[in-house]
Amino acid sequence: MKSYCIKSNNDKIIEYLLDRIENINFENIYYCSKNFEIYKNVIIHYVGQNVKNFENFISELVSNTIISFYEEKILTRIINNNYFYFDNYERKIILENCKEICKLEEFEKNENLFNQVLSYIKENKKIVLEGIANFRVSDYIKELDNIVDMAVNQYIIEKEYNEFITLLKAYVNTAKIGPNLVHLIYTNGESILLDEEKNIIPLSENITNAKYLSDISFSSNDYALNTLLSLLPRNIEIHLICNEDEFINTLKLIFEDRISICRECNICKTYKMIQNVREI
Repeated sequence: MKSYCIKSNNDKIIEYLLDRIENINFENIYYCSKNFEIYKNVIIHYVGQNVKNFENFISELVSNTIISFYEEKILTRIINNNYFYFDNYERKIILENCKEICKLEEFEKNENLFNQVLSYIKENKKIVLEGIANFRVSDYIKELDNIVDMAVNQYIIEKEYNEFITLLKAYVNTAKIGPNLVHLIYTNGESILLDEEKNIIPLSENITNAKYLSDISFSSNDYALNTLLSLLPRNIEIHLICNEDEFINTLKLIFEDRISICRECNICKTYKMIQNVREI
């Protein structure tokens, strides 16, 4: 017989454990819940022959409990310790970024935790969840530490991006309006600018006049952005030959109602034909 005692003082965790055990399809398991002086305990006995599968079951149970009840607390602790100089609002945003990154890194992160827990329970029958979550899964904690660093970098980039957009919007809304219309043909992630008479506008033209506004590089379309900032047309008609992406979204944020999107006019059809010929 193989037995484990999982200990916690959290009633919700005990309920979670009992619910998971009750609803798992695993034969030859007997379990009960008992309260002692310090901890509430879930005791699990296995009387079957496949001990390896039972250990895997316990490891998964404990790992999922740590993820569900301790992971956010650990992330919060790391943020508060390592990035205490951010205010409460910023730390909340960083925590939300961490949660999104955790979803993307879920398989590797959870597998790492599972293996560490499995290694621990092979040598220990008593599992104090608070202790194992904070002191016995160091590689998992390091991974969460890296995720926090990634989340902070993401926050800083997004903050700089938003500040830059705000600066450019202020400039666009206060500077003198230029020509009535500029066409922007967007194909394969690259921009071509045409004036109202459909003549090509060189992207290098007037670049020095607006370059000081663009210290942050969004994409390979910086020159097109700077040219538009130099010209400041009343209307910008974007002819989408490919899908919208970050650059188009950036233009929408900066120029707002000056932007209109077109997909089916004669200009669009012409450049779609050119693109199709190039792809042959």
